[in-house]
Amino acid sequence: MLSVHQRFAFAGASVATLALLAAGLPSVATAAADPDLSRFYRQEIKWAACEGEGMPKDLRCGKVTVPLDYANPGGGTLDIALARYRATGSSRGSVLMNFGGPGGPGISTLAAAGSHNMGLTKGYDVVTFDPRGVGRSSPVSCGQGADEASDTTDPTVDVGDPQAVLEALRKEAAKCAKHSGPVLPHIGTINTSRDMDVIRHALGDKKLNYLGFSYGARLGAVYAAQFPKKTGRMVLDGVDTLTEPLSERALVGAEGQQVALENFLNWCTEDMACPFGQDPRRARQQVVQLVDSVEQYPVPTDTGQKFTGLDLVAAISQALYTEELWPTLERALASLVQDGDARGLMQLTGMGALTDLRRTEAVGDGGIVDPADIPIDNLPAALMAINCADDPDRPTAAQVLKEIDELSAAYEKASPIFGPYRLAQVLMCYGRPKGTDYIRDQVRDLSAPKMLLVGTRGDPATPYRWTVETAERLGSSAVVLDNKGEGHTGYGSSKCVQQKVDDFLLYGSLPDSGSSCGPED
Repeated sequence: MLSVHQRFAFAGASVATLALLAAGLPSVATAAADPDLSRFYRQEIKWAACEGEGMPKDLRCGKVTVPLDYANPGGGTLDIALARYRATGSSRGSVLMNFGGPGGPGISTLAAAGSHNMGLTKGYDVVTFDPRGVGRSSPVSCGQGADEASDTTDPTVDVGDPQAVLEALRKEAAKCAKHSGPVLPHIGTINTSRDMDVIRHALGDKKLNYLGFSYGARLGAVYAAQFPKKTGRMVLDGVDTLTEPLSERALVGAEGQQVALENFLNWCTEDMACPFGQDPRRARQQVVQLVDSVEQYPVPTDTGQKFTGLDLVAAISQALYTEELWPTLERALASLVQDGDARGLMQLTGMGALTDLRRTEAVGDGGIVDPADIPIDNLPAALMAINCADDPDRPTAAQVLKEIDELSAAYEKASPIFGPYRLAQVLMCYGRPKGTDYIRDQVRDLSAPKMLLVGTRGDPATPYRWTVETAERLGSSAVVLDNKGEGHTGYGSSKCVQQKVDDFLLYGSLPDSGSSCGPED
């Protein structure tokens, strides 16, 4: 039988994780494909004010049209949503940004950042996009919030039976395929990289200047492999692994998040306002108990949704990316523990912005989606669809049945909080066709220009060793900047990192490989 936490990996995952499995073989067309794409490289972007509540007045939105399937460009198409802050002075072109995920929307993130925080606008138009399947660009969904009930949320399902788990996964695969639309078989980093080249040309840039964070580092590396002669100044911050399977990445992620949680609780218990008292060891136990309690008795919310244990894990995980959010997390947890109020935690995950007017299925016509029509589960649905499309490993049913107890124990040991959640993400790929092996086999020994890789020593999501390993894999093109600070990525938390990144992107001034930035106060 699975433990409480192991059961949580399946039973609780329907809200943001179990409903992420989808059917459909990802297209793995590469830059060497022969079909005629010339019509997609003749586009001009028409910029206009961005739609949506609270959008900055100086942010402009547009779109490009790309093939649904690069192997068959005469077939369907889809639109990729773009947003841009214009350069404040003379522009030398554009710098394209991806903020990570996978599944994270670029437009809403850039809007929230604001142009006043963008030193790069001194010389560039700063541009971002919602990748295919994400945000306003044909968003995928697994139907969270739809009327039909998921078997994985039925308390009568024996989730301690691995056979029942496998059957639940198969049903969720069909559910995701139903709600996601035609983009699903063609989602993934390989095709998103090709979309970026269409964007580059439509922006009028001979080469792509790029700043990618976390997953965005994986995306940038793939682009440099596919289009080395079109690669300009490229920065990868919070470098993802290109070789480790999803199962290993998830285990490393759980370990990193657990360390970050313990650091937070050590800080929290020094404050009299900490809802878990002043003993760090007992505080760790209380967090586990809180997650179990909220999973067993979800908290009602003003939006009509139930705030579950998985939602709580997601909120904690989000806040652990940077120490700047620790006071916010402390207050939000205190509100939940003392008052049963989950609103603060919902704000950390984005749930607080949701209303019952949001759609529960994808819009499948390939056009740009209104912000109010983005499915409520788009981010987690896209995260798993893209990760599975990028990973060629697929365990058989026999392997899952044989190894599930061992896997559960390993992930539980890595983190009693985040381990089950991460294990569920891995299992979501069961039943899907094999993903591409291009990233693991072909993204190496680049012939692209020098690029800057930023690794942060205390990064809970992308450990520093991944930066070193990826740099070795990419070859002489890679230059490493060692950020000795804490938190996920360095650009937003270290003035030193930001200065070196801006100097490279704006002026081509590249630090020596192995240069470092000290920890910030």
